[in-house]
This record gives sequence, C-alpha cells and structure tokens, in this order.
Amino acid sequence: MWRKLLLIGVVGALHAQWIDAFAASSPAGTRATAQVVFPDSGMIPRGVALVIGNGDYPGHALENAPRDALRMRDALAARGFDVITRTDASSQAMKAALAEFARRLRHGGTGVFYFAGHGFQLANATMLLPSGVDARAPASLVTDGLNLDATFHAMSEPRPHKLNLVILDTCLNNPFDAANTGNVTPPSQTMIAYATAPGGFAADGPRGGVFTDALLHELSGAATHDVATLLARVAANVRVATGGAQRPQLVSSFDRGPATGAFGHDATQPARVSVASVDAEAPITLHSRGILPKDSSEQYELTFWDSIKDSTYPSDYEAYLKAYPNGRFATLAHARIDRLRAAAKTQPAPEATRTAPASTPPPLPPEKPRTTAAAPAPTPAPAAATPAKAPAVAAARSVNNGESKDCATCPVMVSLSPGSFPMGSATDDPSERPVHHVTIEAPFAIGKYAVTIEQWNACVDAKACPPLSSDNNPSKTAPARDLSWDDAQAYVKWLAKTTGKPYRLPTEAEWEYADRGGTTTQYWWGDRMTKGTANCKDCGDPWHKEGPENVGTFAANPYGLHDMNGGVWEWVSDCWHNSYQGAPADGRTWDAPGCNMRVIRGGSWREGASYMLTSTRFRYSASVRQSQDGFRVAKDLR
Repeated sequence: MWRKLLLIGVVGALHAQWIDAFAASSPAGTRATAQVVFPDSGMIPRGVALVIGNGDYPGHALENAPRDALRMRDALAARGFDVITRTDASSQAMKAALAEFARRLRHGGTGVFYFAGHGFQLANATMLLPSGVDARAPASLVTDGLNLDATFHAMSEPRPHKLNLVILDTCLNNPFDAANTGNVTPPSQTMIAYATAPGGFAADGPRGGVFTDALLHELSGAATHDVATLLARVAANVRVATGGAQRPQLVSSFDRGPATGAFGHDATQPARVSVASVDAEAPITLHSRGILPKDSSEQYELTFWDSIKDSTYPSDYEAYLKAYPNGRFATLAHARIDRLRAAAKTQPAPEATRTAPASTPPPLPPEKPRTTAAAPAPTPAPAAATPAKAPAVAAARSVNNGESKDCATCPVMVSLSPGSFPMGSATDDPSERPVHHVTIEAPFAIGKYAVTIEQWNACVDAKACPPLSSDNNPSKTAPARDLSWDDAQAYVKWLAKTTGKPYRLPTEAEWEYADRGGTTTQYWWGDRMTKGTANCKDCGDPWHKEGPENVGTFAANPYGLHDMNGGVWEWVSDCWHNSYQGAPADGRTWDAPGCNMRVIRGGSWREGASYMLTSTRFRYSASVRQSQDGFRVAKDLR
C-alpha cells in the first residue's frame, strides 16, 4: 500500500518548506515529518501522469532519455497512476499527448508531467524539444520547441483534489543568450522539480539521467526515512554524483494548507510514507543532457541568421526575434516579415503552404477510438443525407430559406428556420452526454463558410481586429485561424457595427443543429467516414498537413453549409461545461459568470476521422490563440 501512496506523500508535503530542504547541502539531520490527510469519505480519483522521453536528436542523441521515460512509467504505474507514455515523440505527438492528458485530468486528482530529453531556456520560457530537432538549424529550436506553458495549460483547469507535479530532467541553458535565464512561475497548486537550475547543467549517466536515477532509487527503497526528505536526498545525491556541477531546484506555488488526495483506492486514515537510504553510487562519467552550441554566443547568432536569411517564411524571422529581440539583424528581420506578409496578401494561393508550429503550442484534441451509438430521431424527422457529392435532401432543404450577404467583404449567410433535434450522442465521451432534445425557437442565419482571411483582413484594415499571425495560409479564401474567442468577439462586434445587423457567434446548439443538416446519423453524410467529405488528415484528398484547404473545397451539407467538419475548430458562444446536464433546451447560449473556457466545435484538418463526428466538442481558453482555431458567424433574423 505504501508504494501506491508514495507519490501522493511527496505531493502532500508540498506545503512545507521544500525549497529550503531542496537547497540543503545534505539531508543529514533533516527529520521533518509529512502527514497526508485524506478526505473522510468517498473515492478520490487516481492520479494521471504524462511521461515523455525524447532521445532521437540529430547530432545530439540521448540514448537514456526514452529508457528513463519507460522506467518512470513503470514506477508511476506501480503506484496507481494512469500513465500516458511517449518516447521519441514529434512535436505533433507531444501536443496530442498533452490533449489526452488534459482530457483524463478532467475527472480530478493529481497530475504528474515528466520529461526527459533536450531542453533550453528562452528568456523566462522553458522549451522542451521534440525528437528530430537539429541544433544545427537554430530556428527549429524555437519554432518546434514545446513551451512548458502548454503543459501548465493542460493541467490548469479546475478539478477535484487538484495537485500538479512537473519533473524535468533536461538542461536549462539559453543557447542564444547565456545571461538571459530565469525561473518559470508555476500556476496554482503546482510544483516543478528541475533536474538543474535555469541556466544549468543536467548530466546523463551510463544508465540514465543522473536526476532520474536518483529519484527512482529513492522511490524504490525500504521505509526508513520520512517522505519530506525525499527530494532533498535526491538533490544531495545528484550534487555528489556530479561533483557539484548539477544542482537541482524546486519551485512551488503551494503556500497554504496541506494538500490531500489518493489514487485509485479508498483511503480514510492519515498516512505516513517513508523511503529508504541507499549507498552512494560509484563514480560515473557524465555527459550533458542538453543542446549546447560549441561556438561562442556571437557566432551562434551568425549561424542562426545564416540558416534563415533566404527564407520566405515569416515564422523563421519571428523565431530569430524571439531568440535575439535586440540582435544585430533585428531591424532586417522586422523588414523581411513586413515584406513577406505584404506579398502574401497579393499572391494567389498555392495548393499547400507551410505553417510553422506555434511558439507556445497548446493542447490539441487527442487521437482516440470512439465507441458510438446512433442518436434518437428528431421531431419531425427529415430524410437522411447521402454521402454523394450533392448530398442535399429535399425535406431538409426546406429549412434553408436562402443566402444573403450584407457587404462586399461580409460572410455569405444561410438562413435557417426554427426546428427541433436531439443534441449530443451516446459515445464514451461524457462531455457529449446526455442526448437531450433541443428546440431552436427563432430563425437565424449562419455563415456558409468559416470566416476567411480576406474577410478578417477587412476588419484589420478598419483597425478593429488584430493582424493574423504568420501561421495563416496566404490564400485570401483560406479560413482565418490562430484566433482566440476574444478575437472572434472583436470581429462580430465590428461586423455588427459596420452593417447595422445583429451579428454574433452561433450558440453551441445552433452550431450542432446547422451541422446535422436535418440528419440523424453520426456524420451528416452517414454513419461511416466517407473519403473526401471533410478536411482532416485521414479523410482523403485534398489534404495538406501544412494547413486547411480553402473554404468551399468540400461538398455542402443538406443545409448548404461547407466545412463544418474539419478545416478549423470553430468557436461558439457557450461557456464550457463537462456534460450536457442542465443544458438549456431552447438553443440559447449556456454561459457562466467569470467563464474563461469556451467551446470549440467541428475538429480541424490536423485531427483524424473520429473527430469529424457531428457531436464532437472540445474547449479552449477564451483569451489564447491556437493555430487550429477559427470561427463562423451567426446573425439574428427578426
């Protein structure tokens, strides 16, 4: 039992003065006692862990990092954790794993994130590198690195018994500016255990990372020492093994009250957990667990600029400015960005354009199998759509009252009549349950397409919307993306003022009503994925990994609406709720005071076919931009 409780014992002691203990030169004489008090009733959700070990780096391979991840996986699983494990993960795989991590954490309990691999500091940001990134191409370190903030975001949503533990076995030097390093401030209820201080050296031993070796060694010992000394013992052992070259550091936001929690079992009594002492390890030969430029900082800047100076992608110059905001080529980088963006507005769209990864990639919806059951029939029940290229259904078409456009650069709007439908699904995703009957009581219009780059730029030209990021396709008919909910609100406010019409975001119920198109099937075209019906990565051509296709590339649904499945995730007006329990039955916006998490619908080109289901829903922070998020508008008809 004590093995299962060990990790919660560690986290439960976070409220104590761990920073002092972690910085101690030796754990000798430290006898602080940590008690973990569990709630007196009920089952507490078990912990969830995401473990990533990346070692496949050209020119800087780390053989031990994937092995460390597997060892940490086994240690956490043995203590009752639900563990997600990735080794040699690409940038996209890391994002998808973070999304799955966030989804599982919704149910409550402790979240543990462990990373072994190459990392670095960029000002006050901590960047974790996916496999395949080459330090000889400095721009890729910035554009492809995963900002630690993305992990914090995945762990940030309020949940029962919330505790967060982040363990980083990576170097934290700044290869661009050695003097520019600093601590990352953790969000609430979070502790970060660094294998080394920012700017410092993390060693890779013969069998694994020195920090991970020390941590696993302490976790596997017999019960002879109080748990409050565990991290202090780990830190002391690391300092001894590295001759003082590596100095672990801990940063915690726990400042009041004992943390409580348990994993996968009913624990109603206070528990005291201990670990064993171990003999000192034999001397080891150390290697760096970090990407360090072999030349001077000045020469590395020249290497960086030389690698991008002929680039036609604004994101490369933006990466340079993040690394060297006051660098010798900063003025030229700004000029190149302005020139490329101006040229993009006048060029026709190529079939595919490169999209650079966001510098702080947020969690993406996970790739997972979905067990589905057909939704009950609506009242009245129009005929089902067919998967043909012209899928219109006469009974469903009667709901469509025609198209309109209020200005030259305004979205084309499709008018829909009131009606009833079953919202949600009987899938294994609790957020889509229960299926509930909704009646749209008033007619409304909704965009035939997602808002395009051309339409967004009309708002930019009016100085009412911010410029689009370089992640966007150059085509003026591509969907505008990398937009927050707040950005979308700015656009509809401008559109309403410009036209004098009541534009807004659609409600979640209106969006699903429109997407179903009067059908009763899993997708509007049937119960099975049909190739070429949606813009997603395994939905058939046309598809390009760099970005979504132009709007209208795929067939319209029975209501004459294009690209509601795939393309870009689309913001709706509603606040996120974990299920449909208590949802309004009249199709209005389901809001909440102080809401900062909003609903996105429809999936994107980066997701798989299982996310093209009409019922699929996800959530995202209203103020944060994400390269897959766009929107379409709605308008009241009266």
